[in-house]
Amino acid sequence: MTPSPRSEGAVGWGILATGGIARTFAQDLLDHGHRVEAVGSRSVESAAAFASPYGIPRSHGSYEALVGDPRVDVVYVATPHNLHADNALLALRAGKHVLVEKPFTQNVAQAREVIDCAARSGLLVMEAMWTRFLPHMEQIRAWVAAGRIGEVRSLHADHTQRLPLDDRHRLNDPALAGGALLDLGVYPISFAHDLLGPVEHVQARATFKSTGVDGSVATILQHVGGALSTSYSSSEFRGPNRASVLGSAGRIEIDATWYAPTRVVLHDVDDQAIDVFDEPVTGRGMQFQAAEVERLLGAGETASSVMSPADCLAVMSTLDVVRASIGLRYPGE
Repeated sequence: MTPSPRSEGAVGWGILATGGIARTFAQDLLDHGHRVEAVGSRSVESAAAFASPYGIPRSHGSYEALVGDPRVDVVYVATPHNLHADNALLALRAGKHVLVEKPFTQNVAQAREVIDCAARSGLLVMEAMWTRFLPHMEQIRAWVAAGRIGEVRSLHADHTQRLPLDDRHRLNDPALAGGALLDLGVYPISFAHDLLGPVEHVQARATFKSTGVDGSVATILQHVGGALSTSYSSSEFRGPNRASVLGSAGRIEIDATWYAPTRVVLHDVDDQAIDVFDEPVTGRGMQFQAAEVERLLGAGETASSVMSPADCLAVMSTLDVVRASIGLRYPGE
């Protein structure tokens, strides 16, 4: 039986891990009326240091204690990529719903294991691909569905950041599934899946760092029906971080930074701007995915139409094919 929140709108969140993304998520939750009940870390000191500035009621010195907390309904997994599957399974086996930071897992085999575990228990598990839940992405999907740009033919998006170059940093450590693809490339690849649907052919090229992780990766995806998407992602330098969607009757231009709240402009076939979406968003924008989780639980549902388990599997499958194409394997695979 699916556990339900104690009362509507009163979902208790537990934060598993205390890194930067966990802090951003906790801040967005608290700033927008969500209830954070507990945080768990590998040490009591780290958990307490995280909890104190946010006024989080309880801090736990182990992940096991966090998932066993009876006041926690949903666990947000914010550990390094290679630990996502194990941490999600830990929470699910404790009877908790789970929101897993992107990428959902390290590979599609792990994704299937997590999704199957959730299904057997009647629990919600969702990838925290927060971009899909932002208002400007909802508007883009609405414009496409309404035929505002005609038949969608192509999509391009880049995700480039100048991230730490230290070989010891988690993003440069193959043992932690570091590299540009899983940390950055997952965004444009997930976006392409969202708008263009399933992928039937993949081409990819990459450059590598001295540690063996990918420093940059470029992809060409052919989607079922013939549409093409391209992406370029790099952890070595910052680029424009814009995106565009081209159709037979117009195009959609997404300003920087396209994967965060931003302005979107709709152009007709004559290159005239005919519509603009520029809705302000407070905070980072991670509250929208939390609201979707709470909406689903309130309705007794376990799968979002915006980021379903099937979507997670499709994206992870494409990421696996990209890695095979560029020759990237992580230890233990």
